[in-house]
Amino acid sequence: MNKLIIIFCCLFFSANDKAQKTDSLPTTKNMIHKVDSIVADPVSDDQIYNAKVLKDFFEKLKENEDHNNRKINIVHIGDSHIQGDLMTNEVRKKLQQQFGNAGRGLVFPYQLAKTNGSYNERFYSNRTWESYRNILPTKNAPIGLSGIGLWRDNGGFAVELRVKDMAYKFNTIKIITPQNQHMFDLATSSQVNLIQTSEKKVITHKIKKGEAISTIADKYNISVADIKKANGLKSNNIRAGRTLKIPTNETKQKTIKSSEFVPLNLESDSFCHYFNSDKALEKIYLVPNKEASKYELNGIVLEKDSPGILYSGIGVNGAKYSDYNKYPLFFEQLKAVHPDLLVFSLGTNESYDKLEVEGYIKHLREFISNIKAQNINVPIIVMTPPPSLLRRKPNTYIKDYAKEILEIAQKDGFAVWDLYDEFGGMDGIRKLKTQKLIGPDWVHYSKKGYEKQGDLFAQAVLKAYDNFKSKN
Repeated sequence: MNKLIIIFCCLFFSANDKAQKTDSLPTTKNMIHKVDSIVADPVSDDQIYNAKVLKDFFEKLKENEDHNNRKINIVHIGDSHIQGDLMTNEVRKKLQQQFGNAGRGLVFPYQLAKTNGSYNERFYSNRTWESYRNILPTKNAPIGLSGIGLWRDNGGFAVELRVKDMAYKFNTIKIITPQNQHMFDLATSSQVNLIQTSEKKVITHKIKKGEAISTIADKYNISVADIKKANGLKSNNIRAGRTLKIPTNETKQKTIKSSEFVPLNLESDSFCHYFNSDKALEKIYLVPNKEASKYELNGIVLEKDSPGILYSGIGVNGAKYSDYNKYPLFFEQLKAVHPDLLVFSLGTNESYDKLEVEGYIKHLREFISNIKAQNINVPIIVMTPPPSLLRRKPNTYIKDYAKEILEIAQKDGFAVWDLYDEFGGMDGIRKLKTQKLIGPDWVHYSKKGYEKQGDLFAQAVLKAYDNFKSKN
């Protein structure tokens, strides 16, 4: 079992991904004695610090509970453990159990970019695609909402999107592209076209002993050249016993079958092109819009015809706040998912770059400023990064990040879920190792660990919401 856990962790990081130092595992408070927890004045009686800033989000939850009439979008932005959708899938399931399943939310064809992604859906294509990630040096590539750009310079492709978890069949699919260009069409099936044509009738002739090719040509009133062409002969030499194809002047009717995808009628708004289906779908195809000359994909949103929670995860292996900050298109396209709550999970990769706390907070504030510049003014929860070791020594950078995040939360107007404290700080990390929840590098965690993170975070959100209701 230990080997399986280690193998699972390793699969998250392809050879061409930047080494990611971001994930963490679970531990409940009664499992770890928090000697090393961050001391901060609680600004609420929730597990979420400064939960009062979540008022607008909680009011939307309450309205939907009372009237069952709206979709609520949560967007969770981070690094590798968000890209893999282990933690976020657990949060998604827990919150949708409580408030309703409005759909899968944002998805991306990670398989076509040759990296790992969610197990809830799969993408297949008959053509290869170019890709580029925000963790790499800045490049003129279509890197937007998903943090990974995916593109082709010519058509001839079909991308199949197939839902694996039937809880996420969808009625609406939205396609997000740079500047909302109409680069893709959608199809649910292909149609067979029957084309009637004619061709020359061909008969066969078995060569007799002593026969010459010219004799055979005279017999059928065709030229020697026609016989040689029909049979791929380079000379007039023929051998008795063999069979020749003899083209005639007669013609016969022939039916040719060809299949093509039938594009659906798409609509558009300021953010995307979309299609609504009365019937819930589990499979659909992205095909080229014949009027487009290039094809660039930034994300796909899947929704159901029902109220409740959409929980979208955006993650890139190895990512930092500064990587997202490099690409304005990310912030422009964030409006396309209409967030009601933003959750941030970044910091471990910054620590492995040995970024001092001042630089980390600067990048966090720039990230928030870039979001607000797009008139996205919604509540924010910042997660502190989980405990890890830095080259086999205590990761003091993460401890400093967690402390400073808590100290600036009220002034900067965001809430905090202290994952560093939930996992026991540096004093709890050996307990995680004993419980086989953290890997041999003392940085990456197991599948069970990420799911525990999601469970703990969902519990914290639900508790904060219950406290909100009890006071209102």
